Amino acid sequence: MTDVMIPPALILIAGALLVPFLNGRVRKIYVPAVSLAALGATLLLAPGMVCNLTILHGYTASLLRVDTLSLVVGYIFAFAGLLALIYARDEDRAGHQVASLLQIGSGLGIVFAGDFYTLFVFWELLAVSSVLLIWYGASPESRNAGLRYILLHIFGGGCLLGAIVITVGATGNYLVGPVEPGTSLLLLLLAIGVNAAFIALHVWLPDSYPRSTVPGAVILCIFTTKAAIYLLARTSPGAEGVAYMGGLMVIYGVVFALLQNDVRKLLSYHIVSQVGYMVAAVGIGTALAVNGGIAHLFNHILYKSLLFMCMGAVIAQTGRSNLSELGGLARKMPITLVTCVIAAAAISGIPGFNGFISKGMIISAAAEAHLSVLEIVLIVGSVGTLLSFAKLTYYAFFAKNDGIVAKEAPLPMLVAMVIAAACCILYGLFPGLLYTILPYPVEYHAFGLSHLAESALVMVAAGIILFLAWRLFVPKDKNVPEFMELYRTCGNGFVWFCTGPLARLAVALTSAQDRVIEGLAWFVKNPVVASQILFLTCIEPIARRLLPRVRATAVTKELEAKMEAYPGDHELIQGSGYGLFLVSLLLLVYFLIVFLNY
Repeated sequence: MTDVMIPPALILIAGALLVPFLNGRVRKIYVPAVSLAALGATLLLAPGMVCNLTILHGYTASLLRVDTLSLVVGYIFAFAGLLALIYARDEDRAGHQVASLLQIGSGLGIVFAGDFYTLFVFWELLAVSSVLLIWYGASPESRNAGLRYILLHIFGGGCLLGAIVITVGATGNYLVGPVEPGTSLLLLLLAIGVNAAFIALHVWLPDSYPRSTVPGAVILCIFTTKAAIYLLARTSPGAEGVAYMGGLMVIYGVVFALLQNDVRKLLSYHIVSQVGYMVAAVGIGTALAVNGGIAHLFNHILYKSLLFMCMGAVIAQTGRSNLSELGGLARKMPITLVTCVIAAAAISGIPGFNGFISKGMIISAAAEAHLSVLEIVLIVGSVGTLLSFAKLTYYAFFAKNDGIVAKEAPLPMLVAMVIAAACCILYGLFPGLLYTILPYPVEYHAFGLSHLAESALVMVAAGIILFLAWRLFVPKDKNVPEFMELYRTCGNGFVWFCTGPLARLAVALTSAQDRVIEGLAWFVKNPVVASQILFLTCIEPIARRLLPRVRATAVTKELEAKMEAYPGDHELIQGSGYGLFLVSLLLLVYFLIVFLNY
């Protein structure tokens, strides 16, 4: 099939360009309508459809190339983007709406890009729109977080471009596909690692998402990390080292999420953890594993965007974002509570919710691949996830707080939240709906006894830990040391080194250079007499110690006389004798240089 379709990304990007020319009331209808049109265009796609655009002689940009992998990710990107815009209906700043449409459009552009250069353009547009959504948080912290975001993503974009140039130069093929091991693959993994939040490259995520706007954080949590997982699955599945990086992300994200007080920072660390499951799945590389990773990407977008919606509603209605300041919202925000509980159950892998399906696929794939350590890590991560969301739900809604004032979220927020919650249940109860659109044929029984027993074990373990150590999870009003602190410390140390020791060394070298130049200028005025002065200067201290006083005094007076008369009569340096002396000196230096090089 080679049917030509309009790329959904272009619908969103072209639609974004018109937003500033519309008034506020029209924009509130227009923006979700553009997203709905893009969703409709995505639903009409089928494997084999293409859209190519000849830009330069010998190069054709492939704006649309559809297969089963791109299609399933495109479906969820377009659908979740529409939900996020419904949720953000009351956000009436034109720039924010433009950035939102560009974010969705660039995400779909990455998914359906057929060639690396087109993918790179959308990759960078995704970063630009993300920074805008962060800066619309309109606080000094938002501005600084956006600048740090830019720095890391410039590095990632540079790595991606380097990988593309090397790959195309070596193979002559610029279509997006598997990349051979080598420098290009290393650069590609670094680029993916930045966007997918590999440990040590993840610092931008918990630093920036909590500082975005409330609806901006919902949009941000959908696209950047998941676009990176898509590219990882497209270009380099089956790398075992990548699988173990995923396992590390799972544990690291869970541990730091449990330590958080800020609700959006807790959710941000859980993005690191949940994306770790996807990274592990793609790293395992079997058909079941890749299916599980893409299914988890699909499900994660539903329940994670729902969690950001719920906590965003709480922040919008109370003006508070710390768990230690929340509580008492169960009766005041009942719909938000119910949808939050559904999302928490989904992300924790409770049977009957969508996270149970995809997380089980990944753990089963690790078991089938005989990666026992990774399998155990993924199960332990599930226990930590359940603990995190027991903490979040209790302290946000059920902890006693008689002084809090709030009411239920506005209708657009509730509509988006209820739809997302319904999807979490729908795909949890009827996983066949998801199986039919996964990249590979599926042979997986989600409700097998072993998987149900595994889930029961996770819930029992979490329950025991909560019973024995509940006080450890009480929110605390203190800063938790984070990886970003290491970067700040290293950065401050580098600045100190540059402005302190390195600056003093530069001054010392400059001073030494000036003295050498001055000495050479002094020497060339009369090299012969200058040589005599230098000789006398060297032997004078020796003469004072070894020679009689009269002769030592004579040496001193001769030195003083020559220094006082210097440079003296230039005729002294003329003549064959002095010429031969200088030539001999130069030959001696040349001989020493040659001799020392052997």
